[in-house]
Amino acid sequence: MTAIYASDPNTVRGRLFAEEESAFRSPFQRDRDRIIHASAFRRLKHKTQVFIEHEGDYFRTRLTHSIEVAQVARTVSAALGLNVELTEAIALAHDLGHPPFGHTGEDALNVLMKPYGGFDHNAQAIKIVTSLERHYADYDGLNLTWETLEGIAKHNGPVQNPVPFALSDYNKRHDLELHTHASAEAQVAALADDIAYNHHDLHDGLRAELFSTDELAELPVLDSCFAEVDKKYPGLNYYRRRHEALRRFFGVLVEDVIVLAKQTIAEVDPQSVQDVRHAGKMMIRFSNGLWSDLNVIRKFLFERMYRAPAVVLMREQVTDVVHDLFPLFMEKPEELPKQWRKDVQDAHDETALARIVADYIAGMTDRFAIQSHARLCGGEITAKGVIDGG
Repeated sequence: MTAIYASDPNTVRGRLFAEEESAFRSPFQRDRDRIIHASAFRRLKHKTQVFIEHEGDYFRTRLTHSIEVAQVARTVSAALGLNVELTEAIALAHDLGHPPFGHTGEDALNVLMKPYGGFDHNAQAIKIVTSLERHYADYDGLNLTWETLEGIAKHNGPVQNPVPFALSDYNKRHDLELHTHASAEAQVAALADDIAYNHHDLHDGLRAELFSTDELAELPVLDSCFAEVDKKYPGLNYYRRRHEALRRFFGVLVEDVIVLAKQTIAEVDPQSVQDVRHAGKMMIRFSNGLWSDLNVIRKFLFERMYRAPAVVLMREQVTDVVHDLFPLFMEKPEELPKQWRKDVQDAHDETALARIVADYIAGMTDRFAIQSHARLCGGEITAKGVIDGG
């Protein structure tokens, strides 16, 4: 049963460019389908989640992470009576704006773009779905509904000043009400992201042997998960034991969000999706106790996984890749592919050129960035390891 505070596909605020709706797909379903078919979505296959994408076939990439986020988001959304299709669309699109090499690549681009307005992956996702995807005859971008765009822009909460230029530019044409919270569907997508990476970073760290199962079994929440498995399955195989414990950890996170969300919704008693937007707080979040436990786990991951010596070396090397490519393309924009050169011709100043170069680099996959660096700069990646988390 759909909740009264859920987003209604029959009353969408429309698309920037008016078009006839489908007779057999809802507006949010069409948004989801357009995101899945976008070039930027396919490129997530070869973009870092935590490990450099070529490090191993079993480690998560941005694509597999996005699929896991969407799965969690659908589960929570359905449990709360929300619009599952809108939730899934936002979840699948939430990382489209990430450059190569995860948050390390984003940090490097942000430093380089400081004189030109900075770089933010959430704002870049909006730019991708409203401008940089250029496949349709009638418009640039995917022409998504207002509700989906709002969710991509604001799933982590109201956008604070200064608003990133890529988001500010679009908002002038299509007001996303950046000062308010987003729909409950968008908030679910944000928490699903937290649930997914808190779970799979532990799994990938174990596979990379950056820490042991015994060390995980001493962390809060996980200690009771391992104890439950050991009680039910004494003497269980090492790999099955840790998988069963992490399954339970995953379940604890999901259940905590659902239980607290139901309590918060009952207290606030929103009568519409607008009431959710103007509630003044996030309706979907972790309980205080679990949030405190997760901070302990995040600190463990930061120390043992994200800042291990081999990781620091890798971060330095891929930062150099971005720092070398950006000035090269600024000085020699003719090195950009043919389809980008018209944009360069239309660039009226250095800032406009820098934003084109940033868009191009941000769209690169890990492997293409490394290959481009080797071809243009003679660089080589020698270290192996993790980039960063989240």
